[in-house]
Amino acid sequence: MKHIDITALDQLSRHYRANLINSLSGYKPANLIGTISKEGHTNLAIFSSVVHLGANPALLAMVQRPLTDYSHTYYNIKETGYYTINHVHKSFAQQAHFTSARFERTVSEFERCQLTPAYLQDFPAPFVAESKIKIGMEFLEEMHIKYNDTRLIIGKVVHIFFPEEILQAEGNLA
Repeated sequence: MKHIDITALDQLSRHYRANLINSLSGYKPANLIGTISKEGHTNLAIFSSVVHLGANPALLAMVQRPLTDYSHTYYNIKETGYYTINHVHKSFAQQAHFTSARFERTVSEFERCQLTPAYLQDFPAPFVAESKIKIGMEFLEEMHIKYNDTRLIIGKVVHIFFPEEILQAEGNLA
């Protein structure tokens, strides 16, 4: 059995260490976060750090990495208070990963990555039409994690869209 202590961990290359630590929690789902700016510019970004915080009230959170000039998702959420979480499926996984490229704020990842924005139930943020499971979120609060300058973005689930046939009797989505 391999053992890596903190000293050995600190000596690993940045890239290798990031891959190792990122994989420690197991397989993570890929989600596309859809937002729109006050000026009407749509944004789409891939996140693998969406977590369940509670069912009553229904809360989900996501980790926002340290802010840069390209943190359009974060800035749009703070401006408007709304965003969407859209499951990534195999049929558009490559396009979803391309959303991580550094596009200017006025450039739509929907358009550049050939994904379709969908506005449902008058919700102000765009959903991904190609996604089978779509969640409309209202921003509640953020927690700044000073140790690594990340933020935990906490939101309330206000809409859920999915194909009825994947709903199981116990309430699970299959």
